[in-house]
Amino acid sequence: MNDLVPLVAIMFGVGVPLSIPILWIALNYKKRRRLMELHHAERMAAIERGMEVPPLPLELIDGRSRRRSSLLPGLVWFFIGVAVVSASLIGDDLPGFWGLVPLGIGVAYLIYYAVEGRHLEARQNEQETRERNSRYSQGPATL
Repeated sequence: MNDLVPLVAIMFGVGVPLSIPILWIALNYKKRRRLMELHHAERMAAIERGMEVPPLPLELIDGRSRRRSSLLPGLVWFFIGVAVVSASLIGDDLPGFWGLVPLGIGVAYLIYYAVEGRHLEARQNEQETRERNSRYSQGPATL
């Protein structure tokens, strides 16, 4: 019985972390497949009624539903660094300079967001608005 404890620990230690990404991939695939089926049904209904056929959303193709921003990773890295530095100041188990690495990464992300990120997000929003307006300003689809 004592020999089974390390074996079970190793199996769970390796099996559970590997199953999480596999489960996420499978569920993401199932969700995207369902969205494609719903979009197809919407297109077929529009064709049957003689309405304008809605274009295929890009989110269904590449799987991204939101834009990337450097603000969130910057805040995460910054506060991880602050937590590690403050933990090293409270207890002497961890050297304080280890917290400076994520703190520096977080500050770099935040500086990038302050300098360039806002401009990039504004341009992306403007481009999406133009695409949306041009998509709906076209005439009805012909078959």
